Amino acid sequence: MASFQLWSLHGDGRHVAPNEVVAPEERLAWPQTIGIGMQHVIAMFGATFLVPVITGFPPTTTIFFSGCGTLIFIAFTRGRGQMLGLPSYTGSSFAFIAPVIAAKTHGGIAVALGGIFVAGAVLFVVGLLVDRFGSKFIDAVMPPVVTGAIVALIGLNLAPAAWHYWGGQHNPDGTWAYHGQPLTAFITLSAIILAAVLLRGFFGRIAILLGVVVGYLVAWPQDQLKGLGDNVGHAKWLGLPDFTAPHFNWTAVSLIVPVVVVLIAENTGHIKAVGTMTNRNLDRSLGRGYMGDGAATMLAGIGGGSGTTTYAENIGVMAATRVYSTAAYIVAGLTAICLGFVPKFGAIINSIPIGVLGGATLLLYGLIAVLGGRIWVENKVDFKNPVNLFPAAIGVIIGSADFTWTSDSGHGQYSFNGIAIGCFATIIVYQVMYALQKYGPLKGSLFTGPATITEAGAMNAAAPPVDAPVDGVVVPDTVPEHFGKHNPYTHGTKT
Repeated sequence: MASFQLWSLHGDGRHVAPNEVVAPEERLAWPQTIGIGMQHVIAMFGATFLVPVITGFPPTTTIFFSGCGTLIFIAFTRGRGQMLGLPSYTGSSFAFIAPVIAAKTHGGIAVALGGIFVAGAVLFVVGLLVDRFGSKFIDAVMPPVVTGAIVALIGLNLAPAAWHYWGGQHNPDGTWAYHGQPLTAFITLSAIILAAVLLRGFFGRIAILLGVVVGYLVAWPQDQLKGLGDNVGHAKWLGLPDFTAPHFNWTAVSLIVPVVVVLIAENTGHIKAVGTMTNRNLDRSLGRGYMGDGAATMLAGIGGGSGTTTYAENIGVMAATRVYSTAAYIVAGLTAICLGFVPKFGAIINSIPIGVLGGATLLLYGLIAVLGGRIWVENKVDFKNPVNLFPAAIGVIIGSADFTWTSDSGHGQYSFNGIAIGCFATIIVYQVMYALQKYGPLKGSLFTGPATITEAGAMNAAAPPVDAPVDGVVVPDTVPEHFGKHNPYTHGTKT
């Protein structure tokens, strides 16, 4: 019966001490857990709705499948030391936007869904291989310096979106696409900050949700609710999502499947970030994480939803609340499924002003970027070593500047954005530099020995053998010490 064990109550269920976190297999009292789950729904809503709006997919269908995908992900990540799965929300992946738009030129939404389904299947197979044979090659390809850079560049890449909510955005012809709402954004952000600092217990942990409510109330008298009355009045209370069956066109598939590389990077960064925040080694869960996201993406492809990924936005909520309970994500997933059947609620959510989103996303996207730095610090990455410094520097700038590569191959125009290019660049540059320092004519010359402190307090630098891992540089043919082991969570550990 142990496999059916539910969450244990953390402490008294109402308070989280300053030096503690709520572990994935723990929970707070159900009223507090439901409140945290609602915060996760709010955190994912803006991005989850944005992708289908850009790609022309039905938003209520997308949110429905995002909820289903979240439950699937948690179910697949059970085991490997995680009794109740990993905390994650699977929402619409931005990496799918450009290839889906290109794929639609070959037969509309149906052929794009076929490509999404195949991409999910490929990711699922990769997960099976990693779960069966281990994550050694993932450790080699994505050591802490790489995963930290990927997490950081994702947060920095999202920064312009937060600014557009504050300052507005222009169309290509120079006219306003929408005006910014800096006052509403500022008040929303201020409310979140004050709630997090001044409120105790449950209300302090739902600071983001409270800030959104305050921002909504501030926007109301300013007439910033985007036709709330008419939209809600015409929307039905109950209605089925718009389901669409996939159609397989191999040109469309070839356009979308390369997104799998980005999904692997995003899932790896997310799982390692959760491991950092909960003081756990989750490398053994990587394969199941890929399988969970792959299965969620396949399900979305079958019914008309957008391709999914583990959501970085929700990492910000976990970092702010210190609650990593999968119970909160179960609440969020079930809530999203229910909302998929309520068009009227979708109209209300769609009326949330951009200024409110601006205040919330400025904080959340910043938390994502800072978390990348935290991965570097806690893994003691040595940036005196150019093999670590250069790939991280290149990837972060590519992601921040949102480098874009566009190609017209005769199968429709498609492109990769800064997140995809930054991920590729970080991985490739690191591997090239690592191979050159290990096997090139100047073997080991780029390495600086790790500093050690003697009993007298003097700093000594030891020159390690070429084959030894140095400060976060993972040697591919050396099995990490933690490989195949589980480092159990210690209650009360400060993260």
